[in-house]
Amino acid sequence: MFEHGGVTGTAAADEASPIPAGDTTVRAGRITALDQARQLLARAQAQKAARAAEAEESAAAASVLTALPTLDTARSRTVPAPRTTETRVQQALDTASTERALPTLPAVSELLSGDLRGGAVYSVRGSSALVMAMMAGPSAEGAWCGVVGMPSFGAEAARGLGVDLERLVLVPDPQHDWLSVVAALVDALTVVVVRPPGEVTPGEASRLSARLRTRGAMLIAVGSWPGSEARLEVQANAWSGLGAGEGHLTARQATIAVTGRGAAVRPQQHQLWLPALDGTIRPVEETAAEGRPVGDGWLQEAVG
Repeated sequence: MFEHGGVTGTAAADEASPIPAGDTTVRAGRITALDQARQLLARAQAQKAARAAEAEESAAAASVLTALPTLDTARSRTVPAPRTTETRVQQALDTASTERALPTLPAVSELLSGDLRGGAVYSVRGSSALVMAMMAGPSAEGAWCGVVGMPSFGAEAARGLGVDLERLVLVPDPQHDWLSVVAALVDALTVVVVRPPGEVTPGEASRLSARLRTRGAMLIAVGSWPGSEARLEVQANAWSGLGAGEGHLTARQATIAVTGRGAAVRPQQHQLWLPALDGTIRPVEETAAEGRPVGDGWLQEAVG
């Protein structure tokens, strides 16, 4: 997990690298959030290059000429190198085609009536856990993710919901450079999450959307965003685990309203475990076995 020019949560890099000698982006002796984002991306790209080199070495070692067990020793065949995990990860990080479908958790697919799409913007209100669930699908398949403008983003909670912290870039406080930071991350990452510090103008949204389509990246906006592909809003929560003034929260059932642009998403409400008792995210079944939010141990909470 990369954060603010330093590296945390990984065994591969425990210390921050110094600013390159030729770096002229430091203004008045102060490193801006955009400078930090660029340094983070440089480290991420260096890590990708190292993994790619390791994968190539493995492929070269595995691809050998093996003589066939016949009298004709001139005959030989090439044994193709197997597709390693590193190779698949590298392909996932480097492939950027517009309008591509991204790996999506089944529960999120049900909310959207389909998969998440590269080049699209989704806005989420009322739940960081829902944002993490949307990140989890691409992250589990090797995609890099970035989070901008969310200093209270819970990395460990994200890990519990399926986000790989080894491929997570955090820029908690981009200040006035937030749009430039997001644009820089979109150039290199697959999923970017941003909480804008204020209202986003249609012009800003349009320019960033064009960049997303070119790169095949996906943006999740925490709050409103002009022209978003779908809007997901948590309208109410029911928490499990509370007793008479004591206990621990163990599960949450969220009522989520989903609306979309055009016919992309059916406007309707969904009940979702966010998460369930076993930590999974899945739709709430209309059965008593699922533990509907009634009776003792449930706390109803309206959102908004």
